[in-house]
Amino acid sequence: MKYKQAYKLNQFDNTLFLLTILAGIFGIVAIYSATRSLNSNSQVLVQTVSFLMGTFLMFFLSRINYQTFGYTAVPIYIVCIFLLISVLIFGTTGTWGARSWIRFGPIGIQPSEICKIGFAITFSKHLTKVKEDINKPLTLVLLLAHLAVLIGLIMLEPDAGSAMVFCFMAIVMLFVAGLSYKYIIPAFLLVLASSPLIYFFLLSDYQKHRIQVFFNPEMDKLGSGYNVIQSKIAVGSGRLLGKGYLKGTQNQLGFLPTKHTDFIFSVISEELGFVGSVLIILLLFLIIARCIKIAQESDDLFGKYICVGIAAMLIFHTFENAGMCIGLMPVTGIPLPFISYGGTSLVTNMIAIGIVLSVSSHSKKTRI
Repeated sequence: MKYKQAYKLNQFDNTLFLLTILAGIFGIVAIYSATRSLNSNSQVLVQTVSFLMGTFLMFFLSRINYQTFGYTAVPIYIVCIFLLISVLIFGTTGTWGARSWIRFGPIGIQPSEICKIGFAITFSKHLTKVKEDINKPLTLVLLLAHLAVLIGLIMLEPDAGSAMVFCFMAIVMLFVAGLSYKYIIPAFLLVLASSPLIYFFLLSDYQKHRIQVFFNPEMDKLGSGYNVIQSKIAVGSGRLLGKGYLKGTQNQLGFLPTKHTDFIFSVISEELGFVGSVLIILLLFLIIARCIKIAQESDDLFGKYICVGIAAMLIFHTFENAGMCIGLMPVTGIPLPFISYGGTSLVTNMIAIGIVLSVSSHSKKTRI
């Protein structure tokens, strides 16, 4: 059954749109400080171009009825599989040993980032179709297979960080869809019991080393533990109000590695202090809260699940990135949404918000 509904300008979520723009601008400002000591503005230029492209796509997608993506869920899923297979064949290996990028000259894309949006759409459509039977074993097996195909390809890169994002998105979406606790509790216990097997037989050597360094950075303080140690020094030295924009010593003197990508939160903490750190986290959680609010108000299950999946993605990214910068989470290379340097990540996140804005503009609102 076809579903058509006119675009409603009065339902366009101006608050979410402006919060996203603000986060993107703040990211460019933070990246400028993080790369100032490199005597090059290339990263700032790339991020700015990506921001402008992302802004256009975000607004453009907000005008398209999100139901259109539901009609093309199967082709989107096939494209995701194709992209993840392509990176295994043609991808380049990054710093941490994962083959997760496809490069076209100076331009690089990270398919797993793009596939997060594809998964939010296709899994939402799958959940919508099986909503009444979600607690039947066969239905649940097919839903898990939907996830497992993508997870399997991502783990072949291997990219455990992205795999965890997909798993978290699926768990939250299944919970919201009404998955029974008779599955949730045993699954949790099974994962807990199988953790040793996962560690010894599924993780690569560098992933095991990351976990070991997470518990004891001093064991490799000039190697894998160096980043975390320097990050914690930067965060702590910022104190309440920070050292001032462009005045962070760990940042400007080059002690903090990958400071414009993985550890951009450390740069913010050092230069703007605890207050600045809280403000940027608050900004990101306001964006997440708007996504959840739109999900709550939508009268359509497909739109509701998409918003929940995107909110879950942003939550995991925010917690993981901030957590690894202060030593509470293992280093996985997960970027801080809208802030960390990376054209693929920024454009993908803004596309995700564009889809959420489409749900806000094209679905009837109900109070829950």
